[in-house]
Amino acid sequence: MRPAAVVSGNIGAGKTMLTNSAFDNSEPDGDAATLATGIGICEAREGLAAINNPGKELVIWRRAFHSDVTTWLERLDASRLPDVRILIRPGDFRRAMEPLLDDRGMPRQDMRDLLVGDMDDLVSAFAGITRSDLVDVRLERVGDDACWKFHRDYVEARLLTTYRGPATEWVHPQHAARALREQKRYKGPVEALRNDDVAIFKGSCAGPGSGIVHRSPPIAGTGHTRLLLCLNKRSEVSPEPWHS
Repeated sequence: MRPAAVVSGNIGAGKTMLTNSAFDNSEPDGDAATLATGIGICEAREGLAAINNPGKELVIWRRAFHSDVTTWLERLDASRLPDVRILIRPGDFRRAMEPLLDDRGMPRQDMRDLLVGDMDDLVSAFAGITRSDLVDVRLERVGDDACWKFHRDYVEARLLTTYRGPATEWVHPQHAARALREQKRYKGPVEALRNDDVAIFKGSCAGPGSGIVHRSPPIAGTGHTRLLLCLNKRSEVSPEPWHS
């Protein structure tokens, strides 16, 4: 496979990718057969469930998200992007999220409805895949180099998708130890999720030897702001469950 992005020192079904040209991490179409063992690509949301297969460490859903929503988010003032965390039952997501977005100044309009609907679908999908009654939802506004270090998440599984800005970077397992050891000195190959990709990573809690090494893309000083959705199972660091 040719990497989606190779950096020196540095995740609606469909085959057509709609990307923000400022952060185009595109690569030629491929399939799971061309990827290293443990890494899979799917073209439908249902394919994300493959993360439950033994030996599967990362599954990427290459989808085409609404280009109008992407454009709207890019034009929105960064101060109006939400930064919220909530522990929610999937069926309550919309009722819980809407007032939080209101409080943070994200305007109510069709584009926001599409964004909330997409997050709602992903929360339900993640809950089903991980057999979770509650999902820890983080919708993060990121304007610095948060989580810039290569690392493994201390979780069983985590879903990530980036709605605005550059997407998550990761390394193949054969390069993981080197990336963890060298950090900013690492000059090996780095993969980057395409814009609109949805990925489920296994973390170090999934078992010995598990956990995809990844990092947030460095953006400090660029003037860019990311909007990242991160879904986890409930843990000891989760907030209290949301109640209507």
